[in-house]
Order: sequence, then C-alpha cells, then structure tokens
Amino acid sequence: MAIDIKDTVHAVDAAAVMRLLPTRPRLLALGEPTHGEASLLDVRNTLFRQLVEQEGYRTIAIESDCVRGLLVDDYVTLGTGTLDDVMARGFSHEWFNRSAANRELVRWMRAYNDTRPVSQRVRFAGFDAPLEMTEAASPREALMALHAYLAAHVSTELLPCTAQTLDRLLGPDARWTDGAAMLEPARSVGRSAEARELRLLADDVVALFDEQSPHLIMTTSRDDWDRARLYARTATGLLRYHFWMADTSPGRTTRLTSLRDRMMADNLLAIAERSPALVHAHNSHLQRDKSSMRMGGRPLEWWSAGALASVRLGEDYGFLATALGTLPHQSVDAPPPGTVEAILYALAEDHCLIDAPQLAIATGDMGLGPRVSPWFGYAPLDPAHLATTDGIVFVRDVVEG
Repeated sequence: MAIDIKDTVHAVDAAAVMRLLPTRPRLLALGEPTHGEASLLDVRNTLFRQLVEQEGYRTIAIESDCVRGLLVDDYVTLGTGTLDDVMARGFSHEWFNRSAANRELVRWMRAYNDTRPVSQRVRFAGFDAPLEMTEAASPREALMALHAYLAAHVSTELLPCTAQTLDRLLGPDARWTDGAAMLEPARSVGRSAEARELRLLADDVVALFDEQSPHLIMTTSRDDWDRARLYARTATGLLRYHFWMADTSPGRTTRLTSLRDRMMADNLLAIAERSPALVHAHNSHLQRDKSSMRMGGRPLEWWSAGALASVRLGEDYGFLATALGTLPHQSVDAPPPGTVEAILYALAEDHCLIDAPQLAIATGDMGLGPRVSPWFGYAPLDPAHLATTDGIVFVRDVVEG
C-alpha cells in the first residue's frame, strides 16, 4: 500500500521523537544544516527541556570545545563563576558564545539544577576537539592537567616524566597555534623532535592513567576521573592532529577532517556512558552516511562522529537531521521542485517532525535530487540519506534574529 506523505508528519516534541525510534537512545543526535540561527537553536532548547522532563535525559552536548565546555558544566552543576563569564570563555566558534539561545540554554540549566540533588542535575558538554578550521590548540592544557592529576594521586616513581620535561618539550604555545600551518605544512611543529618525544611520553602518561584507574576513582571521584580521561584523549588527539598537520601527502586534509570527527566520536561515547544525552551539531558531523564537502576546489569525504558512534552503539544512537525551507537573509529562497525540501515546504507546517525512512519509501519513485544552496554556509539534505536517518525536523522559514 502506498504511503501518504502527510502520514509521515508529526509534531516536534519528545514523545513523537521517541515513537520514531526502536528504543530510547543513549545518544539522540539533532543535526542542523547551518550554524548560528536562533530559530533552529530555539527548537533544540525546547526539545532538550522536554527530553529532560519527560524522558530522563541528563546531558546536552554541543559542537564546541570539550575543554572549554568544562567551565559551562561547572557553572550549570555547581554554580561556579558567572553566566557572563561562561558565555565568554566556555564556548568555541564565534556563533556560540554570542548566541542568545545558547545563553538561555545555560541559564535554564542552572535554574533547573538549583534545587535538585546531584543525581538529578543536568550536565553540559562540548564534544568538539579544541580545533578551528584554521588552527589547532596546543596540547599543553590537556597534557599538563592530566599529569598534575596523576602526580597528585600516584607514586612519583611511576610517572614517566616530570612536569618540567613536558613544559620544556611543549615550548611556547605560539609554536602550536600558528594559523599558517593549516595551509603550509612546513610551518607545523607536529613532526619536530620535541613533538615526537611528546607523543611517546603522552602515550606512557595515558597508559599509567588507565592502569591506575581503580585507585584513581576510589581516591578522587568518578567525575574527577572522567575529567582526567577527557584530558587524556584530548592531549593524545591533539598531538596526533598536529603530526598530520605537518604531512605533505595528498591525503592530508582528509586525514585531518577524519581525526577531528574521531575525537568528537570518542567524546560522544564517553558522554553516553554517563547518561542519556541530546547531541547538537551540524548534520555532517552526526549523520550515519559518509560526509562530504568541497575544500579548495577538491572533493573531501570522511566518516563523521555520528557514523563512528552509531556503529558502536547500534540502537542506542538516534539521528534527527534538521532541514529548512527558506533562509531569506542568506538568499536561500523557496526550495525548487524535485527536492526533499520542496515536498516538506508544500506541507505548510511551520515546524514538523518527519519519519524519514517512511518518507524515503513514499518518495522512492520521484527521482528526487539534492537541493543546491546559493550560500556556502547552508548544506541541504541529500535524499539518498533518508533511509539511514531516523527523523527530519523541518523548519519552514528561518527568520533572522
């Protein structure tokens, strides 16, 4: 029997989302096709509140620096610092810290936690690596924090090196954060003698951390250990990333893009161990299918954090892609016929949730093609991905604000 497209449409709420999925996932990923749009972030905030209040979700993870995100988590869980300070220092990427919707999310989380016991509090996490498209952070902060944690709780004779040795090998942070290295591999410090020695020492420091984990959890706390584990994977991930920044082979850019998403995936899997979480990032970082883009005029393909997490978690990973009809302030007008967005735009719903696999069946003989965006900052849906997407959150008109 043919499927009526209207039968795939539901309200955008937590209950409807759960009905689309075989089980309540540990990670529910909500993608977005562009960054920084308030109306899309408002949908995210409303869904997160419903997931917390109705479905027992306890964490939101967004596409922001995982180390900076610790400042936000300390604020929402413990009241450490001020809202202004965590908005200024707790987010990476310029569209996050200046966002009124992100500010409202943090404010709501702090208010929600204010009168609740620790076991019921909501948590915040950044799950991106400390990277930008144009540069990567120094491994100093993560590596030195991990070493300090171990030095405080295990015998000195077990440590593979001193903090002074790490400091000497790291050198000035400007060596690591040179933006020119992204386009000029020779400017990267990642394959220097000091960086190679740091990779070996960092591996030994992380091995000691793993070996001492029972002792560390008993003498500190699970939260402290989790934080140290974040430092461990961030330090080794950044050293690996810098190593490949110095590469000159044709596969360099693909390797760097893949490494970033691999670091994202490691963070997501650690978050999933703690509590059910809503994950918010660009669709390309969360989809199950291979991601692609053009960079420097060349095609680039990689497996996203969502694809990597999905193969590990199975039904404990759910993915909702967000699609939009128009984005007038970026010259994205009504979608052309023959695209998924055009079909959804014809429904005349301001916001709706679509059963993506059912929509794939209903539109299977229509020969739909991908929409072409006139603006580089917006990525339309690929109709070939419908069957591997659990749902689509459709926002008809994204108004600037």
